[in-house]
Amino acid sequence: MPDSHIEKERLTTKTQLVLKVNYVTSILCIVLGIICFFLLGITEIIPFVLFAFGLINLTNTFLFKKHNNLTVTYYISSIIALISSLVITLYSGGINSSFIFMMALVVFAGYVNTYKHGRAYLYFTFLLVLFIFSQSFPEFSFTENLVPPASRNIFSLLSVSFSLFLLGSIFGKDLLKSHNALYKSKKELTIQMHEKEMLLKEVHHRVKNNLQTVSSLLSLQTRNVQETQMKNLLKSTQNRVISMAMVHEMLYMRKDISQIEYKSYVQELSEYLIRSIKGLDSKVNLKIDIPEIKLGIDTAIPLGLLINEAVTNALKYGFADDQEGEIYIALKKEIDKHYVLNIGDNGVGFPDTINYKNSKSLGLKLIHNLARQLKGSIQKDTSKKGTNYIIRFQEIKQQLSPVA
Repeated sequence: MPDSHIEKERLTTKTQLVLKVNYVTSILCIVLGIICFFLLGITEIIPFVLFAFGLINLTNTFLFKKHNNLTVTYYISSIIALISSLVITLYSGGINSSFIFMMALVVFAGYVNTYKHGRAYLYFTFLLVLFIFSQSFPEFSFTENLVPPASRNIFSLLSVSFSLFLLGSIFGKDLLKSHNALYKSKKELTIQMHEKEMLLKEVHHRVKNNLQTVSSLLSLQTRNVQETQMKNLLKSTQNRVISMAMVHEMLYMRKDISQIEYKSYVQELSEYLIRSIKGLDSKVNLKIDIPEIKLGIDTAIPLGLLINEAVTNALKYGFADDQEGEIYIALKKEIDKHYVLNIGDNGVGFPDTINYKNSKSLGLKLIHNLARQLKGSIQKDTSKKGTNYIIRFQEIKQQLSPVA
């Protein structure tokens, strides 16, 4: 189940809850107003506030069907509920009035909608409660208890019952239903995410196997070729295939199938190239300076191919036979998703007059093309011995959103 579907379901549940609460509270307030006026002898302010709230809130709820803006409907309902609760509380005993619980329900309704709303109503309601408390002092009071003494206990019972009914039968039941629905949706989403994760792992595993098959075919073909140039060409192609296979292997072997830890990948790839080209007794040292950087597959593969070409060129042309030398690879992250790759060797190097435009070297052309694919730039560092590059690039946005 997509996230958008869950969000739509959540909004639908929230809309139904707000509308249901509005209808029930409006009707109950009108009924309570009638009881107060005709049965409890409360003929001033309180019943008329209850009538007014019921009618205004019903009108507000009906208007929702026209403008379909739940936020406007919610704000109007909560504001008139707070004002009505304040007025009735002030004229039914102040801080001792049982109707003050209705103000707490407004705060609770705010938290039901969002934490931000609930916190705002909490602070504002707390100030109103302090104001109500101030009316306990004769020198500050401008209100009086309009509930006849004989009806005060019944009014308190009705007020508490009203609050409990809304809290239990409306808020509690619907919130529990909403919670169960969201829990079910989340559980289904978790199962689907796990299934997609396993599917992607299997895809990476199969791609890696297919690439290794291609590598094996190239290796077999190399054995049957006598011409040195063609043999080297096939071997270089095999190494490029292996550099891509390593990315897929790391993705399916690790928990995070959207990104790979790039230092371990560069380490493994470079050591493989040294063994493959120079043998197990190579005197070429490898120096890697890469922090904990994770890259997605759309960046990792072209960057891996670029590093493959640079290291291969260094091993083939930078160091003759058993010559000692060093290859260094440094990667650091700059602002946002921009990176700088310093890669090179201290070998013999090549003249500055040779570049990817006039050179017949496929490796040199690939390095420049891959740098452009990474939306970057490449600069030859002539201040150091050998062949050294400074490559600035940015992480390529993945076409598929990560599942993990």
